[in-house]
Formats: sequence, structure tokens, C-alpha cells
Amino acid sequence: MNLIPIILAAMSATLALQHLRAADPAPPALTKTSSFAPTVANATQPPGPAPEGMVWIPGGEFSMGSDECGEALCSLPGVTGDSQPIHRVFVDGFWMDATEVTNEQFEKFVNATGYRTIAEIAPTQEEFPTAPPENLVAGSTVFTPTPEPVPLNDMFQWWRYQHGADWRHPEGPESSVKGREQYPVVQIAYVDAEAYAKWAGKRLPTEAEWEFAARGGLSGKLYAWGDELKPADKWMANIYQGKFPVKDTGEDGFAGIAPVKSFPPNGYGLYDVAGNVWEWCSDWYRLDYYARLKLQSGDGTRNPQGPTTPYDPAEPSEKKRVHRGGSFLCTDQYCTRYMVGTRGKGEVTTGSNHVGFRCVRAAK
Repeated sequence: MNLIPIILAAMSATLALQHLRAADPAPPALTKTSSFAPTVANATQPPGPAPEGMVWIPGGEFSMGSDECGEALCSLPGVTGDSQPIHRVFVDGFWMDATEVTNEQFEKFVNATGYRTIAEIAPTQEEFPTAPPENLVAGSTVFTPTPEPVPLNDMFQWWRYQHGADWRHPEGPESSVKGREQYPVVQIAYVDAEAYAKWAGKRLPTEAEWEFAARGGLSGKLYAWGDELKPADKWMANIYQGKFPVKDTGEDGFAGIAPVKSFPPNGYGLYDVAGNVWEWCSDWYRLDYYARLKLQSGDGTRNPQGPTTPYDPAEPSEKKRVHRGGSFLCTDQYCTRYMVGTRGKGEVTTGSNHVGFRCVRAAK
């Protein structure tokens, strides 16, 4: 049965978010770096008690982005190409979920509203006019290890479109979230995350808010906790160990996704801002956004909301939003975007079993 038309459409985000293709053209401005300056947090106190499950992010001025130091840590080039130049940004204070939204939290939303995620709705012939009718079935993308090492130039080798994969069945119809109530919800497209946030009286973070929060008050560090991947030989995030994409050996304690709060929080009390699952941000994705922002605004922007339109030269026709934080599939062999200043991207109607989200709420 020919699944290629459906796979090609559903896989666009997954193919792009793992790493920037080595062949992607990078405008000269993207190779320019500038120095990190100290983070200057606002002195204002939280405007009242914390909403349940949220922590106060004071906001302030910080250096956003990444430099070329991270390039040597990944076997494939381009990991910092779209996160340059480093630029100063100011964000106002806000509340942020301490963890990624869990299966338990998302189930409460679904039970209260009857909401159905994109992965639970079969695509239509109008959406995919060239697809055979038998392929128009509900599902989503699932990571599948290869039986042996393969060249890392064809992501179709380890991703598949799985009929029946959705947030209740992250790896397919035989899988379940029963007993995984405190795991991050996955198989969530951008519109699904937006719907949950609206119901909860929250919203998705801007990319600038997300990075300010993830840095936890530190400036210019490779990771949310500092410059060493394993300080005192201790794993600080759920990422991939072993030969990718054959076997995650689980040296960090988890072969695959982990429950929230399995690793220490950052300086602001946020868990899993590196690894575990990617997190949706509200910004449209553009490869050259940082360069354009600095050109337009100089070295200081207040509460940037992202570009007005998306554009990824690797897939110009796809509408993508920013992903942040990396996932349990990130590895120095292929993708080191658990580094705090780096960026991911995803097509807005596509979920996978390593993409979730967390929400924010404005100060009141």
C-alpha cells in the first residue's frame, strides 16, 4: 500500500526539526556572532500567589541566541545557524508552567470539552488530493529505531506515519498512556496546544519568553544548568545515548520519554527545558529572523512576538512554528538542540511522539 503521499505531508515538521540540513543556504548575516552580556532580571516581585503548577519568571533583559561554540558538539553542522546573531531582548515578567503539560492535564481538557486532536481526525481528499483513499486514515508520526546503523541523511529511515497514533496512543493503537499520567502529552499539533492553552486561561510562550525562562538567570551558557553536559558525572536532562537511531541505551535513566520532574529544575524552578520533548512556541519560524530583528531594532527589542510570516528555505511551502528545548531523541551524533539557545521548527498541523508544550500566563 502506497503511504508516501500521506507520509510526505505529515512528516514535513519532523524532517525539519531534527537538524538544519547541511545544504540549507545561510545568509552571511547568520554567521555573525556577538558577545553574551549578563542577564538583568526585573526586581519586581510576583503579583500574588502562583497559579497552580506555575512559577514566576521575573523577565528582564538578556542575550538571546547561540554562538558557534555549540557547533563542535554536534557531528552534523548547522545546529546554531538559525540562532545567530546573539541579540539583546527585554521581556516582561510572566507565569510559566513548571513542567510540560502532562497526559493527566490534557485528559482533563479533553473530558471537559470533547476536543479531538488533529491526529485523531482522518485527513480528507481535499487536503491531499493525490493520496489513495485507503491512506486517508487518522494517525501521526512515530520514531522507529532502525535494526542497524544507517547513514544519517535520510530521516524516513527512522520515522513512520502510524495509523492510530495520537495523544492517547503515542506510538500507535497498541500503545497507551495508562500509567503514564505524569508523562508529557505528545502527538500534539500547534493548534491542539493552542486549544488547550485557551481552555486553561493561558497561552503559548513567545520564543523570547521561553528562552529567558529556560536560561534561569544564567547568561551565555551552553545548557540550562551551565557549560558541562554532565556536571559531577550526573545527567541533567533526558536525551539520547547510544548509537542513533538504533538504540537508546538509557544511561540517563530513560530509554525514551520520561515523566516530568525526573531531572533537577533550572534556576527559575522549571523542569525539562532541555530534552524529554520539544515544546511549541507561538512564533512563526524563519531561518533569518534573528538577523532581521537585529537589523531592524538594533541591539535591544522589547517583548518580540516573532516574524509576521513563516519561511523555511528547506521547505518554503510549509507553515512552521518554533520548537524549543530538544527531546529524548537529541544526540551529539545528530541533533544537540537541548543546548539552551538553539532552535527547532515544526509544521503547525503535525505532531509526533516527541513534541509537547507548556503554557504561560501574563502577570495580573
